[in-house]
Amino acid sequence: MSQHIDPTRPEHGRGWTLAAVCAATFMLMLDLTVVNVALPDMRDTFDASFSQLQWVLDAYALGLAVFLLTAGSLADRLGRKKVFNAGFVMFVLASLACGTAPDALFLSVARGVQGIGGAVLFAIGPALIGHEYRGRDRGRAFGIFGGVVGLAIAFGPLIGGALTDGIGWRWIFLVNVPVGAVALAVGAARMRESRDPRARGMDRQGLLVFSGALGLLVLGFLRGEAQGWGSAPTLAMFAVSAALFVVFWRVERRLGERAMFDLALFRNVTFNGISAVTLLSGAATMPAIFLQISYVQNVLGFSAWDTGVRFLPLTVCLFAAAALAGGLTTRLPQRVLVGTSLALVAVGLSLVTLVDADSAWTALLPGMVGIGLGMGLFNPPRASLSIAVAEPSKAGMASGVGETFQQVGFAVGIAAFGALFQSRVTGLFAHSPAADALGPRAEEFGRAVAAGGGAEAARSVGDPALAARLEEAARTAFTDGLTEVVLACAALAALGAIVGFAGIRTRDLHENALGTHDVDSPAPYGDHAPEGVPATAGSRP
Repeated sequence: MSQHIDPTRPEHGRGWTLAAVCAATFMLMLDLTVVNVALPDMRDTFDASFSQLQWVLDAYALGLAVFLLTAGSLADRLGRKKVFNAGFVMFVLASLACGTAPDALFLSVARGVQGIGGAVLFAIGPALIGHEYRGRDRGRAFGIFGGVVGLAIAFGPLIGGALTDGIGWRWIFLVNVPVGAVALAVGAARMRESRDPRARGMDRQGLLVFSGALGLLVLGFLRGEAQGWGSAPTLAMFAVSAALFVVFWRVERRLGERAMFDLALFRNVTFNGISAVTLLSGAATMPAIFLQISYVQNVLGFSAWDTGVRFLPLTVCLFAAAALAGGLTTRLPQRVLVGTSLALVAVGLSLVTLVDADSAWTALLPGMVGIGLGMGLFNPPRASLSIAVAEPSKAGMASGVGETFQQVGFAVGIAAFGALFQSRVTGLFAHSPAADALGPRAEEFGRAVAAGGGAEAARSVGDPALAARLEEAARTAFTDGLTEVVLACAALAALGAIVGFAGIRTRDLHENALGTHDVDSPAPYGDHAPEGVPATAGSRP
């Protein structure tokens, strides 16, 4: 197989590619978390309802998740550099629109467009890195990339709090404009182009059907709690999504080589394994981190900035582990790295049992270390494996698949565990002795506790003695609910560790993809290697 590259470009330019991809990835991942701390200020600016604010979050998550595979497939056909830069322009302009939004509806629409631009960047970024780097250098590059992803997630509350408290919430979006413009200029000048020369036109049917199917699936999870999991709209979204996925499968089978998604990947054990682990990891870690951040802010009473500072141990461990993982990707079997990383996450999450109603924030420290080390160790091999399972000419598609599983894991995990958390905290509070004094209002009060407003709700009752009892009951219910739900997240991470150890095999990877050679692996370029890349014979039937 061949893919178009320009062998005349100097190799040292690849560092600029890595820098541009990392800058773009940091911005788009940051915008997943940075908005949460600014929601109260947005509500005051626009006099917005809870539903309107929810769409500010959901629109971005929806655009990001739905267009990942589509963006990767388009990049393989049209050129990865070209599509990446187009997505970057979209992301920067949408960020400007978000920062100057006149009302909540405009902001939500702009966030949706920003999510689509982010999907393009996130889907194609790993493929661009894989195109430039080989062997141990590739491992190091993906170590940096994985560290950047984790840092953006961990630093979100800190940066969001600093910008919101310092110069206003609009700057959480406007800061993307100058940074993005510089990174875009670097990418346009220094990146090399690559594409699949065998591409035979656009798979328009597949693009539309898959986007519709995934959009309804993610939207169902995002809106399930508010509308009711058994409500007609929610069930309809899940049912239509399932039907569209069946249609997509049939369309792709019929199109064969022209299909946007290579169904043959499902015969690859490692593809299925890393996809499942990515989904489980996203579903376990993101909601657990969000809930612990909520605990520190709403129960312990720290500001957004102070909360971010207290989560720095997680950030430091994550970055250190990501740097270490970059060098280990060519020295250890991938199943060992992936399985060990999820095991560390599971251990870190299970240490939430150290937290009780009277704990200080330091009770979270042992868990932060485990979670940070596990996430940092996981991100580099995940990004590398996502493109190593496919031939290089389809790297964009393979990368898009990997990032789709991650984002769907985030959306599903936050929705499912968020709903479980709300249910458990509401129930725990409603059955506490202090709640008896509230009568029929106990359940409504419990929902306020789950949303982080327990202390404010308690002070509103007017009776100081009763308020003290209610606040203590609220704190206990929140902490007990946090422990139960994060332990469920730990169980999911442990399942991911088992899948990682059992479901990833070196012989399923393309030769030289990770700087290793396996006689059972097919050559990455077949008999038609580009200049400077040796063609190797021997492929698995």
